[in-house]
Amino acid sequence: MRAYSFLLTSKWLGYFVLACFFAALCAGLGVWQMDRRTEVVANINKITTNYTATPVDFAQAKGQFSTLDPAREWSQVTLRGSYDVAGQRIVRNRPLNGQPGYEVVVPLRLDSGETVIVDRGWLPIGNKENGYPDSIPEPATGPVTAVVRLRPAEPKLQRGAPAGQVASIDLGAYAAELPYPILAGAYGQLASESPAATQNPVAFPMPSVDEGSHLSYSMQWFCFGLLMFVGFGYAARQQALNDAFAADEAANGVDPEELLGRGSAFAPKRAPKRRRPGQRATAEEEEDALLDAQGF
Repeated sequence: MRAYSFLLTSKWLGYFVLACFFAALCAGLGVWQMDRRTEVVANINKITTNYTATPVDFAQAKGQFSTLDPAREWSQVTLRGSYDVAGQRIVRNRPLNGQPGYEVVVPLRLDSGETVIVDRGWLPIGNKENGYPDSIPEPATGPVTAVVRLRPAEPKLQRGAPAGQVASIDLGAYAAELPYPILAGAYGQLASESPAATQNPVAFPMPSVDEGSHLSYSMQWFCFGLLMFVGFGYAARQQALNDAFAADEAANGVDPEELLGRGSAFAPKRAPKRRRPGQRATAEEEEDALLDAQGF
C-alpha cells in the first residue's frame, strides 16, 4: 500500500473529489433519463389500453368531462346530440406531422341537456388569406351520434386570436364566449360519427407509442460515471509505476531526471556501469561514450 501513499496527498484527493463529482453528475443524468422513460412508458400503456377500448355511454363518463382522471385519457365515449355550428371555433398554431395548421372545435349539445366541446380534426394553413384556412367543413346538421376520445382541457396562453379563433382549447375561456354553459374539464377528440358530415377535417392519427432513446441514454450516462473511476484508477496505477521506476533508479545511484533528459522518446537508457579505479573501459563502453558524444 505504500506504493499508493500519494493518493493521500491534496492533489490526488482533489482528483478523487473531482471524479466523484462528475460521476455523481452522470448518475443524476442517468436517473433523470430513467424517470423520463418511466413517464413515457406509462403514457404508452395508457394509450394502448384506452385508445381502442369499447366506448362507454356519456352517462357513465359524465364526471370525466368535469374533472378528467389522467388514467382515463384517450378513453372512448359515445355522445348523442346536435352540433352548434354558430359556436364553432378554429384553434390556431396546431401542427400535424410537421405541417402547420388549425383544429376545428365545435360544441355538441347533448340530448341530456349538457354541452361538451368536440375537436373534429385538423385543417392545413390556407393560401387565400393569411391566418385562416381556405375552408372549414361544417358538421352534420340534426341529431348525430359521435364517438370521441377524452382529452384534458388546455391551459390559457398569453396570446390573442382573431374573431372566430382561439389560441388554445381553454374550455373556461371558450365557455365565456358561448351563451350557455359547457362541461369544462375535458373535451372529446372525434373518432367517428353517424351520420357523417359530407366533408370532414383531417382525422387525428393515433399518438406515438415509441418510447424513444431514454433507456440507451440512461445507460450511457451510467457508463460515463463508471469511466470516471476507471480513469482515476488508471492514472493512479501509472503514477505508482513511475514512482517505482524512479525509486529503483535512485537505488542504483542514477538520477531519474537525468536519465529522462538524455533518454530516447520511448524509454530511458540504462545507467552506465561503475568501473574500479585503473580499470580500462571496454570496447562496448568506448562505443557508447562515442555515441553519447555525438548526441545519439
